Amino acid sequence: MNSKESILSNIRKNSCADYEMPDIAVKGVHYDDSLQQFIDMTKAVGGNAHVVQVGENINDLIRSYYSEAVNIVSNLPEVTIATGNPDTVVKPQDLDGTDVAVVRGELGVAENGCVWIPQAVKEKAVYFIAEYLVILLSADKIVDNMHEAYDMLRFNDYGFGTFISGPSKTADIEQALVVGAQSACGVTVFILNA
Repeated sequence: MNSKESILSNIRKNSCADYEMPDIAVKGVHYDDSLQQFIDMTKAVGGNAHVVQVGENINDLIRSYYSEAVNIVSNLPEVTIATGNPDTVVKPQDLDGTDVAVVRGELGVAENGCVWIPQAVKEKAVYFIAEYLVILLSADKIVDNMHEAYDMLRFNDYGFGTFISGPSKTADIEQALVVGAQSACGVTVFILNA
């Protein structure tokens, strides 16, 4: 018996009886105006939120927010300014140099400004390698809290999804805030009226 098997054997031998988890009803926070709360929280975590008005063109909005962007990738049919499609790359490294990635969010959470993004592209690296991330989110897909969000989560064929809330940031390096250390330097959520 190797050391791993020995450890697992000891754990099994010394384990106590199993108990069922208690059924605890948790009521999450609710807001009078979930949309406004989502916008406020998105800004509080360093992101941008823009409610797309009737007549506004999504491509013009992307260009106005990221006028310097050269390499814009998206597989969304309404994003006609895309210079590349993340589904056509051979390997994830081919996405290096992406200025802006435009993706669709499935669910927004008002309490923390995060957006659930299921993998809807061949290479999930696009969510993290782009300098800036633009998320298109339907206004009717914003829930109040994470409890509601988790009840609604579904995985697609890729089996991957992630919550993103604002730009990547860390402050564990010499206690200095670094934005964009592990992912996008900036995140903008365009909220679409249903």
